[in-house]
Amino acid sequence: MQKMEKEKRTVLEVKGIEKNFGTTKALRDVSLSIREGEIRGLIGENGSGKSTVTSIIAGMQKADSGNMTYEGEKWEPRSMIDALDHGIGMIVQESGTVPGISVAENIFLADTDKFRTGPFMNRKRMTEEAQSILNGIGAENIHAEMLTGALDIQSRKLVEIARVMRRDPKILVVDETTTALSPRGRDIIYNIMKKMRDEGKSVFFISHDMEEIMNECDALTVLRDGEIIRTFEKEEFDEEEIKKSMIGRELEHDYYRTDDDGSFDDEVVLEAKNVTVHSSEPLYDLSIQLHKGEILGVGGLSQCGMHTLGKVLFGAKKVHKGEALIHGEPVKNEADAMRKNVGYVSKDRDTESLVLQAPIGDNISSGGIDRFAKGGFFVSPKAEKDYVDEQIKGLEVKCFGRKQYVSTLSGGNKQKVVFGKWIGRGSDILILDCPTRGIDIGVKQAMYRLMIKMKKEGKAILIISEEMSELLGMADRIAVLKDGRLEKMLSREEHPTEADIIQYMI
Repeated sequence: MQKMEKEKRTVLEVKGIEKNFGTTKALRDVSLSIREGEIRGLIGENGSGKSTVTSIIAGMQKADSGNMTYEGEKWEPRSMIDALDHGIGMIVQESGTVPGISVAENIFLADTDKFRTGPFMNRKRMTEEAQSILNGIGAENIHAEMLTGALDIQSRKLVEIARVMRRDPKILVVDETTTALSPRGRDIIYNIMKKMRDEGKSVFFISHDMEEIMNECDALTVLRDGEIIRTFEKEEFDEEEIKKSMIGRELEHDYYRTDDDGSFDDEVVLEAKNVTVHSSEPLYDLSIQLHKGEILGVGGLSQCGMHTLGKVLFGAKKVHKGEALIHGEPVKNEADAMRKNVGYVSKDRDTESLVLQAPIGDNISSGGIDRFAKGGFFVSPKAEKDYVDEQIKGLEVKCFGRKQYVSTLSGGNKQKVVFGKWIGRGSDILILDCPTRGIDIGVKQAMYRLMIKMKKEGKAILIISEEMSELLGMADRIAVLKDGRLEKMLSREEHPTEADIIQYMI
């Protein structure tokens, strides 16, 4: 079997690629290839170079040096559109849809003229063709005539997938896409990848999920600090060896909490009281309490209401019945929640928690101006600099300075910037919606240790997660939601298992 795999034709080859961002070396003499009928996994810590090398292959940016060959010819794509025209498509990690236009227009973005006759646009035909493409990938629940901005993050990601797949690419790059998807959405991606492999096409699959990458990939290339460390063939896959290659060492300390003590104070600091919300992810008469010194986990299937709950408790979503309370007082809006020392990390990091086209410093300081502004309005440049630098240093954000734009950071370092915005202002209550989505095991471990430290300091954390291992590993109690209602509350002392959670989720 191994010999047969190695005899497969090489479709694309990268040789000696280098890429710098300012003083940061993103890629150092990177060489790799992909064969026909292969799913090639790329894994590594945030900032290791995975997205950078695939973005060069897909025409998003150019290398500083090195060369590529595709189908035996020199490969220098001028843009992502040029790359897709030649058979290489990429589903990016960040949001890649335009919110103010329809789903159909997003699917045929930059190609709507095919439906134009003179001054007239045949929108009916465009919508019908777009719906056929959505149905073809298994996303028939998304209606092509809808405004894209009305969709949730998962549905928008499926629209991006449909846009690329309508061009029937020979090579597909899937960059951290599954982190935004529910199990059903992930199955859509897995099925697309397997179909391409069966057709002799190729896939670069970037993921931090060790289980899915070992299950779905035929070979796995590990990057660290911009360099290729090792490539594992399928029969060589070993989780511990892969992790060691990724971080260059054994993982020190424990990953999750090791204690069985799920105790916390009696004082209730955050509460949803008989809350009902009518939305695409509704809540019905939901009551839940977060206590001082508690890590409360919230989990469930897609559309169970857990993401709505986070927004409600931060004052970002209006309730139709009931109320959200902070220290027993109703929360009016986000500004009111911030004044009451509540921080919120959104699942949709790039659109709701960060300004990507702004420097790291501006993003971190935006959450704490009232903390370092003199007299409440005069901002001292030195005070702001010290405030930002303290968070960059404390959270070990990999960057070349506070003036670096957030858009150039890896997923894990972006998330550190989000955490810095709330930790810097000394938030006593944190609402974390999928806080470790799209970040590597090293950064995850650092985030978990930070949560444990905050718990010991008497702070309260509500962690909303789609990863059952994360809930079991970190929470004092786990609230399982189903169809917008609290189905079951599990405590740490009961030693619940994934099977216990699943039986109440479904």
